[in-house]
Amino acid sequence: MRGSGSRSPLRAFLRTETGGAAALVAAAYAALVWANAAPSVYTSVWDTRLSVRFGTYGISLGLRAWVSGLMTLFFFVVGLEARREFDMGELRERKRLALPLVAGLSGMLVPIALYLAINAGHGSEQGWGAAMSTDTAFALGVLAVVGRGMPPGLRVFILLLSVVDDLLALGVIASVYSGRITVPPLIVAIGALALVLLGRLGVRHGSVYALLGVVAWVALLESGVDPVVIGLALGLLTYAYPASRADLEHASGLFRLFREQPTPELERSVRAGIASTISPNDRLQRIYHPWTSYTVVPLFALANSGIEITGGQLARAFTSPVTLGILIAYVVGKPLGIVGACALATLASRGRLRLPVGWGAATAGGALCGIGFTVSLLIATLAFHGARLAEAKLGILATLVCSFLTARLVTAAIDLLPPPLRLRVLFGKAETIVDLAVPVDPDRDHIRGPHQAPVTVVEYGDYECPYCGQAEPVVRELLADFGDVRYVWRHLPLTDVHIHAQLAAEASEAAARQGRFWDMHDLLLSHQEALRIEDLHAHAAAVGLDTERFERDMRAHTGAVRIAEHVDSADLSSVAGTPTFFINGRRHHGAYDLTSLTAAVRAARERASVTA
Repeated sequence: MRGSGSRSPLRAFLRTETGGAAALVAAAYAALVWANAAPSVYTSVWDTRLSVRFGTYGISLGLRAWVSGLMTLFFFVVGLEARREFDMGELRERKRLALPLVAGLSGMLVPIALYLAINAGHGSEQGWGAAMSTDTAFALGVLAVVGRGMPPGLRVFILLLSVVDDLLALGVIASVYSGRITVPPLIVAIGALALVLLGRLGVRHGSVYALLGVVAWVALLESGVDPVVIGLALGLLTYAYPASRADLEHASGLFRLFREQPTPELERSVRAGIASTISPNDRLQRIYHPWTSYTVVPLFALANSGIEITGGQLARAFTSPVTLGILIAYVVGKPLGIVGACALATLASRGRLRLPVGWGAATAGGALCGIGFTVSLLIATLAFHGARLAEAKLGILATLVCSFLTARLVTAAIDLLPPPLRLRVLFGKAETIVDLAVPVDPDRDHIRGPHQAPVTVVEYGDYECPYCGQAEPVVRELLADFGDVRYVWRHLPLTDVHIHAQLAAEASEAAARQGRFWDMHDLLLSHQEALRIEDLHAHAAAVGLDTERFERDMRAHTGAVRIAEHVDSADLSSVAGTPTFFINGRRHHGAYDLTSLTAAVRAARERASVTA
């Protein structure tokens, strides 16, 4: 049982990233206004030194450096999402890792090559690292503006490319832009990470990992390696898994015990039981992702985006190899590297590696990946000082405008294509991951609608679940609006919270034996408050069943085997709550209101029309 507003971790991640882009723009704008209105104040504030001391030991850094240190949390969230994708998302099929990895690597090497070509002989070659990494928040935020009509898979594709970007960028920061390495503190940091890895075998207290993370961060700072890499490492070590039905039932049992005897000991047990059903990855992402998107990254932008802009400075900057190198690397190199690598990989694999979207959508995504900001600024502050740092910042800020315009031109060109061709270039022919473990069987499943429909909606439901009752009129309207959708109901009675659900499911199966399944189905969902055995007998009479046969089937539990098959299939598909929908085999995450389900069905129908 779940509320209609529940969202998948990936959807929550993408929405937070998109919303955070607005905060990022506001912070960058505020930094520019501040730096030009009161440049001395801006500089002095961010150069203010803050010290933290423990006895004789202490750390003293400028305020800007402390803010850069907070970026550890940003990379922690990136690592969490990368791990979630690897454990549960698009990359759980390991063969799908190849294309984002190749495209992400090429999408960094081509810009770097362009930057080095433009800056060769100018003494600014060391800034190549500032010309390679996509800003995920800005890219997804701009996609929300220019990407209306784009396939949903494009957001995930950009996210995967950005994760590869950030992983490689952090490796570059640690190996190229860190200071002189001091070995003993580095060994301490590695030891702390090893303890985190060993702790996963039995330690469940987050405070232990937080303490080890702080120790590793301080040790890396002392070693000369940029400590932000520790965030990514910790995120990648934090596993993700779906809530299992067995764990949820255990949590329900603990709550019933607490309801009968509300003691502090049982209250702690209930909390621990509920927490154990949600993976550490999900819990930590929900806690830290909003903070990084709406506080840490905007604060970093406020501290680093401020540059004085004058007409003469602009004229010098846009003849500067640093500014031009960064701008051309992102606006030309990024889309060229990404789309070119995807094309070469597809040809070399003879079609075994395929884009998750069409080539038009991939080109738009490549253009959006030409937005560099957060990591690019971070590396620029490590590579440059003074005038060249200002020139690098101008180039980075210019990528926002130029990449936006490039992406807008690509999407406008796609909109001009004839509808069949437009669908082809948007959706492509890639096979999507199928989440539904047991395919629909017309001989065994309860089906409403045309059996040969291009779109199939499967619902796992519970007749006593109030959210299933709320979803029923939505499903009805959906079937009425789309004449080419077939709907399948599968049973998942949540007997630990709904005591009448199993008998209600058996009543529907008894009705099915007399060819009246859907009549009973509709009646049960419209009378969820009346599911006791005497109510079920009255419902049987109301739909015109042979009541004696119905009573015999109920006493013999003839429907129990079919219901158990549905429950087993739900477990295989990692379904733990109701209602859970699958559309053409792909799990539908998020709200199940008419707008959300209609959009998902329409997207599935468009993809089916392209791949048919």
